[in-house]
Amino acid sequence: MAFEHQKILDWSFAEVVNTYTRRDVMLYALGLGFGFNPSDPGELRYVFEQGLEVFPTMPVVLGHPGPWMSDPATGIDVVKVLHAEQHLEIHRPLPLEGTTVARNRVLDVIDKGAGKGALIVMERLLHDQATGELLCTQKSIAMARGNGGAGGTGNPSPAPHPVPERSPDTTVDIRTATQAALLYRLSGDYNPVHADPAVAARAGFRAPILHGLASYGVAARAVLQAFGAEERSLRSFGVRFSAPVYPGESIRTELWQDRGIVSFRARVLERDAVVLNNGRAVLG
Repeated sequence: MAFEHQKILDWSFAEVVNTYTRRDVMLYALGLGFGFNPSDPGELRYVFEQGLEVFPTMPVVLGHPGPWMSDPATGIDVVKVLHAEQHLEIHRPLPLEGTTVARNRVLDVIDKGAGKGALIVMERLLHDQATGELLCTQKSIAMARGNGGAGGTGNPSPAPHPVPERSPDTTVDIRTATQAALLYRLSGDYNPVHADPAVAARAGFRAPILHGLASYGVAARAVLQAFGAEERSLRSFGVRFSAPVYPGESIRTELWQDRGIVSFRARVLERDAVVLNNGRAVLG
């Protein structure tokens, strides 16, 4: 069926209920590389049950609406869809265990023109089922590269957060584990491009790639490591995805701090490739 922006805007999503345990909290953190240094107390607090804490970006693995873009009725060429941006606004810390209810909706469809693709902007509201409290608001942007030229809302593309032109105030290097994608997929994203070499090769990669949201979490680790995980909590975290990471590579996050706002980008040292860009984090 043809891609029609109004049909996408009106797409109906069922509520997504997720029950998670402390084991899931630890598994998510292991997927971000915590525990690589098992004698570091700063890493152990996310992967060991004594004094366990939830790493603040964990909500991004809860409440996903599933592969709805694969439905032929959407008209979306799902093979050409890329995760372009991810933004997280934290209203309440995620409890150590519990049940969440997610409500997903399409906010906007921005047509970039024939041959240029379309942006599909989505919102996810994640609530604590027990209390009804809003835990976080998530916004993601998918680039449907095969669907430009069919019409959209006419709204402009979101402006990227500008990264300062001066040298970074500091950098943080975090090496990913060779099995990082195999660990991270256990938090719910079972796309075989992250595990099956044959599928990765058909997609144009030399090996299975790390999940973009795993790189996202690694950058959040870098922000908190650089500017005080103990003293200040993460309130907001958003970034553009610009290139894949291969498990085992080292991610250098370049950081600039201006009061409570941290700007950042991340590059893979082995290839000097920028993998995350236009990052913005709010601490408070």
